[in-house]
Amino acid sequence: MNEPYRPGARRAGLRLSGISLAASLLLSACALEPTPPTAQDRLVRTQVLALMQTLNADLLSHDSATSTLERWCAAHRLAEPARIFARRVRGEEKPIPKELRSRLGIDDGEPLAYRQVQLVCGEHVLSEADNWYVPARLSADMNRRLDSSDEPFGKVVKALGFQRRTLAADMLWSPLPPGWEMSEAAGEQARLRIPHALLRHEAILYTSAQQPFSAVVETYTNQLLDFGPWRTYLAARADP
Repeated sequence: MNEPYRPGARRAGLRLSGISLAASLLLSACALEPTPPTAQDRLVRTQVLALMQTLNADLLSHDSATSTLERWCAAHRLAEPARIFARRVRGEEKPIPKELRSRLGIDDGEPLAYRQVQLVCGEHVLSEADNWYVPARLSADMNRRLDSSDEPFGKVVKALGFQRRTLAADMLWSPLPPGWEMSEAAGEQARLRIPHALLRHEAILYTSAQQPFSAVVETYTNQLLDFGPWRTYLAARADP
């Protein structure tokens, strides 16, 4: 039987750890000997890492990824209005990983529904998600809306008072290469390119009664950084 989930302390720890890491990296960059272009290159890379860590901490400390992305979109003026919608990706249904099925507490015969979506703000695809959910644990209206509309999952099931338990949070790319702090030749690196996939989260959603009802695997993209000076470093927009 699952123990009651108490997210408060975990959220605070995740937020503080993300902010502390970003702050320490920024201090390290500022302490570098000012010998352009090496110092400037390291500073830019450290600032990009700080942005990624800030976003990661924000995602980890809130239950709704949709709401978090909507706030990010508004704060960085990615679109007006800053509204997230789910763009359905039609095609072959992916089987749920065995571990995630086990986490949902269902046997092999229990029906599952599947949704693959892109969460979009304006023209920006901010994340790509695979979502498996147990229809029997949702209302008939929720199932109808999920099957027939492009509404984000988090908004459709908001009435469940759901909580999110993250199983894995992986950084798929880092702007600072391994051993960067020991290198004296950072200025000789190739120009910074921010690739498409930045972060990947795997999570289970629980009702307020602590019943698991959905498993998600989300990949967050470089379109989250398509603002200000950072857009010039995006791989999709980079010069040949």
